[in-house]
Amino acid sequence: MKKILIVDDEEEIRDLIAKKLAQYDYLTFTAASGEEALAICKADPSSQTIYEINPVDLVLLDIALPGMDGYGICKKLKESPATKNIPVILLTGKDLDPKGIMERYKDTGACGYIPKPATFKELLEKIKEVIG
Repeated sequence: MKKILIVDDEEEIRDLIAKKLAQYDYLTFTAASGEEALAICKADPSSQTIYEINPVDLVLLDIALPGMDGYGICKKLKESPATKNIPVILLTGKDLDPKGIMERYKDTGACGYIPKPATFKELLEKIKEVIG
């Protein structure tokens, strides 16, 4: 079962995506901040907590987060030997400039981005493209 970490500061979005992906046999975990996401991705797999998910198979990462934004989090993931091979799909808010996102997301090492709001079908197609 593929494991997906959903990182978004909006609980409703995290929960909605998690519930939908569970219907397609993805194991989902959520984080409300970049710091939490980094901790989950780098967690000790021998621990006895929910964070036994190192490495996850994919990170869905909102760009607009409090504190460190999605670009910074993605760069940190790609700089670490423990997490550099985890694919990241950035999720963007409708108020962000698509051209600016296109220019920036490739610099982070992300494998793509999806504008919000997106249909679940679009999200699922991108996930299947990246991790099957």
